[in-house]
Amino acid sequence: MATVVFLHAHPDDECLITGGTMARLAAEGHRVVLVTATDGALGECPDGLLADGETLAERRAQEVRASAAALGVAEHRFLGYGDSGMVGTEGNAAPGAFCNVDVEEAASRLARWLEEEAADALVAYDDHGTYGHPDHVQVHHVGLRAADLAATPAVYQVTVDRDRMVRLVKQAAELGLTWDDDEDAPTEEMMATIGLPASEITTVVDVVAAAPAKLASMRCHHTQVGDLRFFLGLPVEVFTQLFGQEWYVRVRAPEATPADHLV
Repeated sequence: MATVVFLHAHPDDECLITGGTMARLAAEGHRVVLVTATDGALGECPDGLLADGETLAERRAQEVRASAAALGVAEHRFLGYGDSGMVGTEGNAAPGAFCNVDVEEAASRLARWLEEEAADALVAYDDHGTYGHPDHVQVHHVGLRAADLAATPAVYQVTVDRDRMVRLVKQAAELGLTWDDDEDAPTEEMMATIGLPASEITTVVDVVAAAPAKLASMRCHHTQVGDLRFFLGLPVEVFTQLFGQEWYVRVRAPEATPADHLV
């Protein structure tokens, strides 16, 4: 059995784009380790959800632990950096923000964990962080550098099949599924910047059987309901169609690795 480490930017990122793969790996007996780079302190949160004196970072730490348990994750760690916020916000300039940390320092910290785990594979993000968020882009740089420092045998960049997502958004509209706020609805311009074209994707993992675990993990992130409500409200068959595959770009892997899986 293998050990696969997933590096994600914020609590909740793990469920959306790799939750099915993580749950499938765990169900198959592999050791799955989740590393979250930041505390997610600059995310949004519905009014009145936090208890008196409770911070968003504290609540999101609880949520990601619950999500990890739903996915069968063996261990979760925080890499220990601050949330950078969305592109163009004040958080981007904070000295402790993940997007501003020295890549070599952060990669060395992660590499030590990869070595401790004797990790067989590391998953980070594609070169634009799937949609350009500063912390996601930094995950790409830190993750790939850490894997090189630790000589991790297999390295993958998680992404999204842009062509498929465009088709599914159109299908959702045809089915009459709408966003709560029209401003949140994906536009053609937005979809053109998400993920990668299908022609650049090397590895497609079938996670249909893991869709219930993925949905359960998404439901753990109560503070992020604004981002997830549309997906959580989908009919089960539509949810499974939308999230029944997860996509990766293989950077390197042993020759015997199946073409449709990570290890």
